[in-house]
Amino acid sequence: MAHILHVQASPRGDESFSIRTARAFLEAYAKTHPADTIETLDLAARPPIELRGEAAGAKMQILGGQAPTADQAKAWARVTETIRRFKKADKLLVSSPMWNFALPYPLKHYIDVIVQPGETFRYTPQGKVEGLMRGKPCLLILARGGRYESGTPAAAMDFQLPYLKAVLGFIGIEKVGVILVEPTAAEGPDAAEKVLAATVAEARQKAAAF
Repeated sequence: MAHILHVQASPRGDESFSIRTARAFLEAYAKTHPADTIETLDLAARPPIELRGEAAGAKMQILGGQAPTADQAKAWARVTETIRRFKKADKLLVSSPMWNFALPYPLKHYIDVIVQPGETFRYTPQGKVEGLMRGKPCLLILARGGRYESGTPAAAMDFQLPYLKAVLGFIGIEKVGVILVEPTAAEGPDAAEKVLAATVAEARQKAAAF
């Protein structure tokens, strides 16, 4: 039995292309993996803890090899609880729209919380970085208003997919699948609905093997 964590970044609910595609994936996944558990973390409804004040102070104390104060430790416990929930997952699903060529700020904020030394990565005695989340597959479902195909001028503006692949690889997650829901705006509503139908079908197909 496996536990899948769905990190949901869109605040648009039923109007969201990434959410609708993710729901289709999870419905199909539940049918083909009936013993598995599914948890959805809605970042719009439940934003991550902010890394400021005592929490930020705790991080710097830990990085410096020193013990945080009592207040800092209390704030840091909320950070480690967020990380624990992330690390509990055997499989990861991330669904997100593109905002201004990159990520919605709650998703970037969440990443800043969970990517911590000693938790999701570590430095080896040789000074190299070693990801601690190895062996966990991840599927990215990413909605974008335009098209950002490799080799086109628009590809240089895509700071969504390359960043997610890079930061996931940094913490050891190298098996990353991708479903791109694009374009959802640039070519009009009819084209967007056709794209959605195609990506929903793709998501249902990929669910069985995930």
